[in-house]
Amino acid sequence: MSMAKVKGRPIVELGFLEKTPSWKLRSKFFPSKVGGYPAWLALKELPTYEELSCRRCNKPLVFLCQLYAPFHDKSICFHRIVFVFVCREPDCSQDNDASNIRVFRSQLPRENEFYSADPSKDIELGSESPGAGDFNNLCRVCGARGPKTCGGCKVARYCSKDHQALDWKAGHREECKNPDTVSKVSCKGSDTFLFPEFEIEMEPEELEVAKDKTEEEVMKDYQELLRSGQVTHQNDDDSDTENDLVDMATKETDKQFQKFRTRIMDYPDQVVRYDRGGEPLWVSTSNQPVAMPHCPACGEPRQFEFQVMPQLLVHLKVDNPGKSIDWGTILVYSCQDSCQQNKHYVEEVAFKQDYSPIPHIMKNHPHNETN
Repeated sequence: MSMAKVKGRPIVELGFLEKTPSWKLRSKFFPSKVGGYPAWLALKELPTYEELSCRRCNKPLVFLCQLYAPFHDKSICFHRIVFVFVCREPDCSQDNDASNIRVFRSQLPRENEFYSADPSKDIELGSESPGAGDFNNLCRVCGARGPKTCGGCKVARYCSKDHQALDWKAGHREECKNPDTVSKVSCKGSDTFLFPEFEIEMEPEELEVAKDKTEEEVMKDYQELLRSGQVTHQNDDDSDTENDLVDMATKETDKQFQKFRTRIMDYPDQVVRYDRGGEPLWVSTSNQPVAMPHCPACGEPRQFEFQVMPQLLVHLKVDNPGKSIDWGTILVYSCQDSCQQNKHYVEEVAFKQDYSPIPHIMKNHPHNETN
């Protein structure tokens, strides 16, 4: 991922979702993606079950997204991917609490034991290899390590009893009777657990969007947004995004949120903002971290790298009556030196910031206007 600069200042890169054939999102193509199975970078020594468990409920996390983000000035980071996992349990999604989110960094030099030094040909035949399944037994529900084996068919592998039970109810009960037809990775259980899969396409944020505005300009843009009840929409296939973003605006009177809304108005479909070493686009003036813990391995500070935007929730199909997983924004902080450690997957830090709630909807919101 490039970090071009204009007048010494890095350009923020924005991520947008694209529908892409699944074979193009496998490990050998080093994708940035949302949902489906993780496209692991290092194909050995995957994160353990304990590392991929929710800190609140101890259930397996689901893969949310990954960004291909090499450091071009470091040979050990010729390939580099940051992975984000989240708990699917709505009760574990608490305001301003990232206990249900975990982040891992993996990196490799150009010459490594898994991939050719030259780019792989963009063809489907053989695209599954090299992959983590060549070196590990993988859970066929989530794509993580699968040390547990189904006692019936002796083929299906799972990371935990939770995923074995989920798959059994989803259809393995019948499938198990014919071991020769059982797949090691693809199953009906994954359909109910994994998020929909998309590629993330990165584009630079236009400077006109990134320029600073006066408080008066911000307030004017914000009020016009609320009065219109709509925002500029780039993806005609997903009209729900407009209403979703306007609904968000009714939750917040914080001036920082007004700046947040104005900044993303021209690109409401952005699901990721990459700005390594920069400043996050906060959704609120409250609950901003004072300091991030330094890297425990090398002692260097952690820096902001990217954030996951609330617009992504529209595409995950996670809404349930009453409760659902939610966030204002998920911020990812990583070792500024991206230090080499004695394992392939290093845990970094996620910070979750939510909107500052208000007890009533703003009076000038169009939904509240009377005829």
